[in-house]
Amino acid sequence: MDAQITAAGRALSAGDPLGALKRVTLRDDAPALALRGIAMAQLGDFARAKQLLQSAARAFTSKEVMARARCVVAEAEVALASRDLAWPTKRLDSARAMLEAHGDLTNAAHARCLEARRLLLLGRLDEAERTLAQLDPVSLPPALGSVHALVAAGIAMRRLNTAAARTALERAEQNAYLSGIAALLAEVENAHLALSAPAARLVAHGRERLLQLHEVETLLKSATTVVDACRHVVRDGNVVVSLATRPVLFTLARLLGEAWPADVPRDALIAAAFRTRFADDTHRIRLRVELGRLRTALGALVQVHATPRGYVLEPRSTSEIAVLARPIEGKHADVLALLSDGEPWSSSALAMALGASQRSIQRALETLSSADRVQSFGCGRARRWIAPSVPGFTTTLLLPGPLPSG
Repeated sequence: MDAQITAAGRALSAGDPLGALKRVTLRDDAPALALRGIAMAQLGDFARAKQLLQSAARAFTSKEVMARARCVVAEAEVALASRDLAWPTKRLDSARAMLEAHGDLTNAAHARCLEARRLLLLGRLDEAERTLAQLDPVSLPPALGSVHALVAAGIAMRRLNTAAARTALERAEQNAYLSGIAALLAEVENAHLALSAPAARLVAHGRERLLQLHEVETLLKSATTVVDACRHVVRDGNVVVSLATRPVLFTLARLLGEAWPADVPRDALIAAAFRTRFADDTHRIRLRVELGRLRTALGALVQVHATPRGYVLEPRSTSEIAVLARPIEGKHADVLALLSDGEPWSSSALAMALGASQRSIQRALETLSSADRVQSFGCGRARRWIAPSVPGFTTTLLLPGPLPSG
């Protein structure tokens, strides 16, 4: 490899894309195309980066299998950065196997980290953790060690293990300083901010307050019965009852939990659960049926009692009931939560992450765009959506998709 290519590669490794471009910008040979593609990705021009990397992969001969595999890994990183989560992962698996077979363990480890990051974005924590466990963080170079630690921190945050998250972020910060890459240091700083940002809202005794992640962790380990509106479950210690597929029951449980220890009038329950302002006898009969189902579903945790004007919850084994909600709620709040990370998302990636149809996500984005809450750039499949920073919003607890409509 010639001196220019070597110097450009070193510049990219140090996080200096402009220095790399100065050395190879006028060259169209395969190595130069690959380096230019990586440089453009570091500068944020993902569409151009993808084109250059694909051109480089075609330009390498059939005997240069290592170079082709590295181009595939770089293209996968561009897809991840541009939130193209539908990018064919089988290509990355094949490239990683090729790199491992030829002894390029660093780039193979990089490919595995990319796979783990994608799984983390999709909320597939067990798979992400298994993928990450196949790497030895001690043997990784500083930059890759920092990325590995960031993924580990993300998994710990999603699982509400703040001690493990802080330990991983400390390791990520140490490795980022050793790498000297400013963009990596900025990513670690953003992760620190997410850990200290409001993660949820506590509603108890008619009052609300924001909670940080460690406070959420403490609440869920306490003796309080929690109606968790982040995951659509009701929990008491290790006993968890999911109502994610029963939206009417969850709506009733949340209303009763927010009002506890007071009761909720029947008309208010009917209006919220059945979305009507005019209650008649059929609605009252249906309310009794649904509350009977709620009693059965939550029988191990709470009791549902009738009062002269409505219904009230009574905990069985605890003395407190509280509701845990997202920091910001409202229509399409789940879409805004994902966009609040500041990265450009495609509608297909949002649909995959939220477990919704792409058309539903597109309608949500159109509604948010008309209200000037999100912006888009690009056309067709290259179209990406971003949102301004949403104060007090963190995606830490955003694991499930939106509550199914009843």
